[in-house]
Amino acid sequence: MRDDPLSRSAKAALRERVKELTCLYGIAQIAGRPEVSLEETLQNIVELLPPAWQYPEICFARITLDSRAYVTAEFRDSSIRQKADIIVAGTRRGSVEVFYVENRPELDEGPFLQEERNLIDAIGRQIALIIERRQGEEDRAKLQDQLRHADRLATIGLLAAGVAHELNEPLGNILGFAQLAKKCHGLPESAKQDIEKIEAASLHAREIIKKLLVFARQMPPQKTRINLNQVIEEGLYFFEARCAKVGIELVRSLSPELPEITADPGQMNQAVVNLVVNALQAMPEGGTLTVRTRLCDHNVSLVVEDTGIGMSEDVLQQVFVPFFTTKDVGQGTGLGLPVVHGIVTSHGGTIRVESKAGRGTRFEIRLPVAGPQDGEKSG
Repeated sequence: MRDDPLSRSAKAALRERVKELTCLYGIAQIAGRPEVSLEETLQNIVELLPPAWQYPEICFARITLDSRAYVTAEFRDSSIRQKADIIVAGTRRGSVEVFYVENRPELDEGPFLQEERNLIDAIGRQIALIIERRQGEEDRAKLQDQLRHADRLATIGLLAAGVAHELNEPLGNILGFAQLAKKCHGLPESAKQDIEKIEAASLHAREIIKKLLVFARQMPPQKTRINLNQVIEEGLYFFEARCAKVGIELVRSLSPELPEITADPGQMNQAVVNLVVNALQAMPEGGTLTVRTRLCDHNVSLVVEDTGIGMSEDVLQQVFVPFFTTKDVGQGTGLGLPVVHGIVTSHGGTIRVESKAGRGTRFEIRLPVAGPQDGEKSG
């Protein structure tokens, strides 16, 4: 039986359909491997493309996503190409391209078949779905981390509040009896010095308890309308001599047109002081401490930036976790930054941190501008 032209054409068309279906099946197989990174997934997909086109021996392919390209082996560019966009959530993120590096007879779309147009469009849609699914998985993972973090903070907050209340009474007794003992006549000087040490240690412990209560939000802020620049100036006053002594340049860049905010001045001062102390401790060899304020999107922005030792990515992820510290035993409680975070959030604000090891750290607090309806005092 002779192989007539019609039969050859049908067989050729069938071969092309098989190649296209094989390509789409391969993409589906690759997409079903969540343990593989997106970069490796796109590289694997691009390798499937040339065999699916009519002339694979002269065919090369490229997938571009967010300006990063994934290409076939020994890739060669050409003006003879077929292209489809990758549209993710209504935004063009890249493209899929197939190139012929030699001329071939004109068909439906240059040298390309109409079925190949349908195929490359389908591949663009499949890649977009893969990206959307990966982003959804990443967003869910981040949300789960945030929920776990919030749950941990809530548990620690309850524990901290309970411990603080339990310690307050015996600590008050220690402090009271130490102050009474100091008044005894004929007390040896050495005993008096020891009692003063007890008194100093008790006062230090009481400050830690106050921090615990602020973190646990057991001490509601006493809010009033304040100018943040004034609070900052009052806080920085006590650090000017220290900065000059250790070779740290203190740079102020405070906006003169800063609107008022509704906040507890004591807690705002504590937040500023904690951030400044953190910055100074990060610059043991000197450096530059910059404190900046400005109006940003209906919020007052406070930036505290240093040129110190910076933080690694692992440390950066834990800076607001209570009791986490990189300092030596006795050098820090791990409560300074969590307390700042608690103060800022209780005032309806946000805090962000950026840092790179060896290059310094930047904290930015944003607090809402006081509205005309805000009262002079609120509990």
